[in-house]
Amino acid sequence: MTIEQAQATVDEWITTTGVRYFSELTNMAILTEEVGEVARLISRQYGEQSFKDSDRGRELADELADVLFVVICLANQTGVNLTDAMARNLAKKTQRDATRHRDNPKLGMKKEE
Repeated sequence: MTIEQAQATVDEWITTTGVRYFSELTNMAILTEEVGEVARLISRQYGEQSFKDSDRGRELADELADVLFVVICLANQTGVNLTDAMARNLAKKTQRDATRHRDNPKLGMKKEE
């Protein structure tokens, strides 16, 4: 699925199953909540925190898809074409960071001990 297709699919789902978009402010709050759920899961899978019973059965892919869904909702309701926005954003990053990361000694290959 392309980004354009995802935006159209989410819009169709919202206008049929979801009835209407929540306000932008409500969707921003929902996005924050969903990002928190991703953070919680990553801290348990890859960090030092242990799982709680309420965390079991959650999948990172599903939680990331929740974040993406709300980002697409916000883009749709504010008239942002994410395909165009991503192309512009990657061009900006490519120009700005052409040598920045490659020349960063902190990002050099770690030597095995």
